[in-house]
Amino acid sequence: MSEVRFHGRGGQGVVTTSKILANAFARTGQFGASFPMFGFERRGAPVTAFGRFSDKPVREKTQIYYPDVLVVLDPSQQNSDAVFQGLLPDGMMLLNSSEKEVDVSHENLKKLGVVDANKIALEEIGLPIPNTVIAGAFAKLTGLLDIEPVANALEDYFEGSKLEGNIVCAKRGFEEVALYEF
Repeated sequence: MSEVRFHGRGGQGVVTTSKILANAFARTGQFGASFPMFGFERRGAPVTAFGRFSDKPVREKTQIYYPDVLVVLDPSQQNSDAVFQGLLPDGMMLLNSSEKEVDVSHENLKKLGVVDANKIALEEIGLPIPNTVIAGAFAKLTGLLDIEPVANALEDYFEGSKLEGNIVCAKRGFEEVALYEF
């Protein structure tokens, strides 16, 4: 089972990202569970969401204290102690960042993916909402999914031109994420 913790701010689509990925896993015959943890429910407030993905049914719906993968939609949180708390050895991190050189390190971090999800989203859908770009980049970083189930899962959240634009976002995230191993 892969346990993923998502960090970001209200309005970035943190919760939706975890739901899209759970949906994508289900489309491959696997199982996924997605659930949020809110503090203040307002745009810009810190948001954490959780996802568990497995080839067996996922019954546990508690917070994830020891994640395998960290997904950070808000670049200002990239070096927060709270983000890295409990990261398991050989952990992975996906970071939304416009910086070409990122300064991220942790003793348990073995693989890092960096994508300028805000820029891609602005170019494709006209809004700096990075969630679908991040979903595509997650598939590439982890290797747990291909891009097609992610793109197909978007059908449950968007339609028409919004669907088309978000599919392009996910595919660009998959193609444009830069991967680093430590």
